[in-house]
Amino acid sequence: MIQITDTIAINQSEIHEHFIRASGPGGQNINKVSTAVQLRFDVANSPSLPDDVRERLIVLAGKRVTEDGMLIIDARRFRTQQRNRTDAFERLVGLIRKATERPRSRRITKPPPVSKERRLLAKRHRAETKRLRRDASRFEAEHSAN
Repeated sequence: MIQITDTIAINQSEIHEHFIRASGPGGQNINKVSTAVQLRFDVANSPSLPDDVRERLIVLAGKRVTEDGMLIIDARRFRTQQRNRTDAFERLVGLIRKATERPRSRRITKPPPVSKERRLLAKRHRAETKRLRRDASRFEAEHSAN
């Protein structure tokens, strides 16, 4: 059992790992040893996850979740299989822990009157600056014709 939180634990049999060859530099060794780990966890059908956590996990994972609800984590950061395996498990546990946090609901607030006044004052200053930049002769010609 992998303990995620006090209330959530995932059975080891729910997680499938597959070792693949990592891409990138590594010389002769890269063609011989499968050090990268591909971890698969069926989020949609896992009996260990509560429904609200499952939904948040699918949203959090994004493109890493397939259409049928399978979460795939690729770990190829390290040169050894064991370190990649540990990294993949840590990332899975981290994702699930993050999904257990309930988002805070937003309270609707109004801007205070002081900030409104400050914004309007800044607008007036900006308008005055632009008005002073205008060509004075053209401005007088336009207003004297009306």
